Amino acid sequence: MMRAAWSDLNHVLQLVVMWSALIIGPCAAHQRPSSYFAADPQDSVAGGACGYGDLGRRGYGMATAGLSEGLFARGAACGGCYEVRCVQELRYCLPGTSIVVTATNFCAPNYGLPADAGGICNPPNHHFLIPIQAFEKIALWKAGVMPVQYRRVKCVREGGVGFTIDGRGFFITVLISNVAGAGDVTAVKIKGSNIGWLSMGRIWGQNWHISADLKGQALSFELTTSDSVTLTSFNVAPKDWSFGQTYAGKQFSF
Repeated sequence: MMRAAWSDLNHVLQLVVMWSALIIGPCAAHQRPSSYFAADPQDSVAGGACGYGDLGRRGYGMATAGLSEGLFARGAACGGCYEVRCVQELRYCLPGTSIVVTATNFCAPNYGLPADAGGICNPPNHHFLIPIQAFEKIALWKAGVMPVQYRRVKCVREGGVGFTIDGRGFFITVLISNVAGAGDVTAVKIKGSNIGWLSMGRIWGQNWHISADLKGQALSFELTTSDSVTLTSFNVAPKDWSFGQTYAGKQFSF
């Protein structure tokens, strides 16, 4: 997957400073003032609509973003990576810097406000919710409303793809994390050592499910990402696998 071109200035984003994170979205015709609200700093590293849970444990750390509805695509965008850089506001930009963030959360819309007057995460706006610890790598936090540019890039990961198996009885869920390359998984298949390949369905984010009796079988997985690249990892989980455990498979190239 090649790096996408930087979005032109018609699609430049803006940042609105908050207590523990910054929101990025399309620039309006007029600059808006900074807005603050109290938020738990732990929200930046825990939970999220993509289902990853502890982002530090999953390898994402603070380099993450919550996407607005226009980008989130009902969770299909989870795991994708974006490079963001500060532009225009030279008083606040750190020259020559950029950050790469992973989509791990959802920036919910506020339909009580117009998209161009307070409803910053309303469609069709493209907004990112980014921890201030990440933003300060490209600009001073006091910038307030800050134009930036962004583009999709390959995700760089350490180790193999993570498969966290959960569920009960025949109902099996698998959280897929730490995906390199395109990062956003679009299709998953699972195979027991005694049966053929079975397609899994997306619950939300990168949580996938199937109803099948796979106990006592070694489990293999086939993943396809948004760039149509497929990765097959055989015997990821041994035949004595158990719920609540995470197993590592092969990794996409990057």
